[in-house]
Amino acid sequence: MSTTRESMFQRWVTFHTQNPTFYAMFLRFSREALGAGRKNLSVNLIFERIRWETTIATVSGDGYKLNNDYRALYARKLMKDYPEFAGFFRTRELTAVTAEELAWL
Repeated sequence: MSTTRESMFQRWVTFHTQNPTFYAMFLRFSREALGAGRKNLSVNLIFERIRWETTIATVSGDGYKLNNDYRALYARKLMKDYPEFAGFFRTRELTAVTAEELAWL
């Protein structure tokens, strides 16, 4: 496994651990979309909504309030944690994260 793969996933784990309200907001806004009748949605839309809502509150150690690299992992985590979101976000194959790391979600 390359250092890049390890560091990207580790940065996500660190961000996720240090910012628990982010995932709660991600779930909340995704539920709003599902409740409004959306069958699927772009994870980008949810991230941008959170950016709007948290212009200062969410902080990560890598200099980004919300790193775009985390989008795919949060989409997959939500669909894994909450079966009602199965297929809600369209996903592609991830090359920056291993299968073992994805299993951790």
